[in-house]
Amino acid sequence: MPRVTFVQPDGTTESHQARVGDSVMDCAVDNGVAGIRAQCGGGCTCSTCHCYVRSPWFERIGAPVGDEKDILEYVPEVRANSRLSCQIELSETLDGLEVEVPEPEQPEAG
Repeated sequence: MPRVTFVQPDGTTESHQARVGDSVMDCAVDNGVAGIRAQCGGGCTCSTCHCYVRSPWFERIGAPVGDEKDILEYVPEVRANSRLSCQIELSETLDGLEVEVPEPEQPEAG
């Protein structure tokens, strides 16, 4: 079973195991990881499962394509290593994957 480590903005970490074939988003939601809301349930229609994939994992997984790339254009803090966690399918080769959870969005001052 692959293990995923989630790094919160304050540097705290939590690691969880997931089934091969699950997404990083599934792992986060199943384990209550703060900051991965996944409002669309993995349909690649929102950006609430956005994360940053740490090196060398990003190079193994690759850059976003298609709908994922389009959705990421709407993320306020997009980086070169941004991905939607719903689009990262876990396999044994991704055991040890590390992803950073973005800072929560601040509500706009009214």
